[in-house]
Amino acid sequence: MRRRLTILAAAVLVYLGVAGLFVISVGGLSRGEGGPALFGPRVAIVELEGVILEVDDIVRELKAHRDNPTVKAVVLRVNSPGGVVAPTQELHDAVIRLRQAGKPVVASLGSVAASGGYYVAVACDQIYANPGTLTGSIGVIMQLANLEQLFKKVGVDYVVVKAGQFKDIGNVARAMTPDERRVMQALLDDVHGQFIGAVVAGRKLPREDVARFADGRVFSGVQAKDLHMVDALGGLEDAVLAAAKLAGIPTPPGVIRPRRRFSIIDLLRNQFGGTAVGALLRPTLPAFKTPLYLMD
Repeated sequence: MRRRLTILAAAVLVYLGVAGLFVISVGGLSRGEGGPALFGPRVAIVELEGVILEVDDIVRELKAHRDNPTVKAVVLRVNSPGGVVAPTQELHDAVIRLRQAGKPVVASLGSVAASGGYYVAVACDQIYANPGTLTGSIGVIMQLANLEQLFKKVGVDYVVVKAGQFKDIGNVARAMTPDERRVMQALLDDVHGQFIGAVVAGRKLPREDVARFADGRVFSGVQAKDLHMVDALGGLEDAVLAAAKLAGIPTPPGVIRPRRRFSIIDLLRNQFGGTAVGALLRPTLPAFKTPLYLMD
């Protein structure tokens, strides 16, 4: 009997010890430095890193924070030169849905938040940028190769069978015709207009004012603030405090840190530098395989 009581007491002590360690570790992960107690109101940080190609994970993360009653606001940390148009717009809409759920979202722009990166940022309630942040680049790009002379030199006969005048638009084996160029330009102009519309709605600026700087130029954080493209100059900590203030919770708030994801793109960037990776990602395929890019 005594042995059974000893085993039971030891088991209870082990259980309490493990539970205590769990609470301490979770509490440390779920709060910022000097933050409030576990399970209190918190600000979540979500990271948008690298070229925007696939956003399902980030959209799910934003939805999880939207459904989490302890998360009162979100900071979107943007370090991105842009990416493909449709995923960029999907992420923009996910931020809008988070705000519609009553949770403020503040963008914190890192070293680069240009083109598609800025497109996503304008969906937020406020935008913070560092003075040296590179942002803006409001434009759309599609790059196509013309290999006609190369094919002739090596003796390649590129045969296309099609139904529809523009089905092989962007064919790498020949120059683009004037009619094809007009079709492609109209397409890019339409998406560019959507980009401008998102900036107008998000920043609450007159369309004519946005059109004056929506020519693909890149701006520093200081220049962007002068143009009302961002709200204030500051880093991630400033954005977290601003989000807490918008949510009406005590500062400094508890913070939910971003999830870490393994990324082949990040690995390549670290090994070879961003320029090499960017060159690899820029579209050079025929138009029917080449997405539109919002990218520096």
